[in-house]
Amino acid sequence: MKILGALTGYLVAAIAVGVPIAFALLFAGGATSYLIGGTSTDPSIIATQLLRGTDSVSMMALPFFILTGEIMNRGGLTKRLIAMFNVTVGRVRGGLGYVTILATLLFGALVGSAVASTAALGAILIPMMVSAGYDRDKSAGLVAGTNLVVPIMPPSIPIIVYGATAGVSISQLFMGSIIPAFYLTVLMCLTWFFVSRKDAVKTDVPFPGMKKFAGMVGSGVWAILLPVIILVGLRSGVFTATEAGVVAVVYALFIAIFVYREMKMPQMIEAFVASAKMSAVVMFLAATAQVAGYYMTISGLPRVVTNLMGPLVDNPTMLVLVLMVFVFLLGLFLDVIPTILILTPLMVPVLQEAGVDLVWFGIVFTLANVLGLITPPVGPSLNVASAVGKVKIEKVSITVLPYLLSQIVLVLIFIFVPQVITVPLGWLT
Repeated sequence: MKILGALTGYLVAAIAVGVPIAFALLFAGGATSYLIGGTSTDPSIIATQLLRGTDSVSMMALPFFILTGEIMNRGGLTKRLIAMFNVTVGRVRGGLGYVTILATLLFGALVGSAVASTAALGAILIPMMVSAGYDRDKSAGLVAGTNLVVPIMPPSIPIIVYGATAGVSISQLFMGSIIPAFYLTVLMCLTWFFVSRKDAVKTDVPFPGMKKFAGMVGSGVWAILLPVIILVGLRSGVFTATEAGVVAVVYALFIAIFVYREMKMPQMIEAFVASAKMSAVVMFLAATAQVAGYYMTISGLPRVVTNLMGPLVDNPTMLVLVLMVFVFLLGLFLDVIPTILILTPLMVPVLQEAGVDLVWFGIVFTLANVLGLITPPVGPSLNVASAVGKVKIEKVSITVLPYLLSQIVLVLIFIFVPQVITVPLGWLT
């Protein structure tokens, strides 16, 4: 327990003084090794664990999907999806809100990052909604709240990280997260309907004519086909999740260069550099989390967690509920990826002992994690929506509340009625 307390103390202290999460994990692991003594202080052990943290076929999918999102974002995808939805559903009362929600669903299927999606879509849609007569605060809250579907819709970066860390099939996780992503989208539409019913405006979007209408829809379909190709390929067994990432990159490059014709060499270089930076951040986090995880294991932390949760092993529903409350509270202060990397190795043993489906749990775990993206004091998506929407963070925190509360209700439904996920998963796999 002394070693366990020291490891936790080192980690919390490092984070408290502002040390980046990855370096805090590395520091906590290294400091604990000297407390344990003996061969644990051998630097080669830390080096070996750093390499093991990224030595995973599943993790190889990560940089490919990140690159796909960067290519499509710079290749004209965003404005074509928005144009397509605007000309189809933008004509109804409150239509630009529904355009935002649908664009988020499909854009998320290509980007995989809620923060990146909030920045890209918010910069376009918030000014568009304001100019059409919508309240700026509510528009920013909508963009921040609805982008929580992004980490759920495959190919999701958090789900890839969870699958690689927990040793769960990423293909199954992708299939299992499709229906929950649509649940979340429908829920966001219902929430927007009630939030905006008093002041929603009907945007006067003139019909552009059949020829132009068909062209706008056809242009958007090219982007929609990408997640379809990925999911059909995974479902049929044509390629693995990592191979799907490669296919996605090739397809995205082809569409951006030859169909949309907006990807030139400068934009391509920007996409590769941005994806390399983001991939490096996530990979380094995974590497340092492996070091901390190794010392957590030899200090007996998983056994302590199992013993603490032992009384709940016979009641898997209550076990998952307690874990998700803890995850939500931790998410108020930590970002999604570090939380997944730190908690997954600790929770998997007790979940396996309780007989919990790790695919179902991964989806619920991810959704509970991403709630922290729109909750103060950290709230990355909240801060991005505030910045791009030019709204005070306090006002966005209020207007995002209906979406946060509705998503908490959805998490509770998933926990108490797991069949809403497991039954559709059985149909898809």
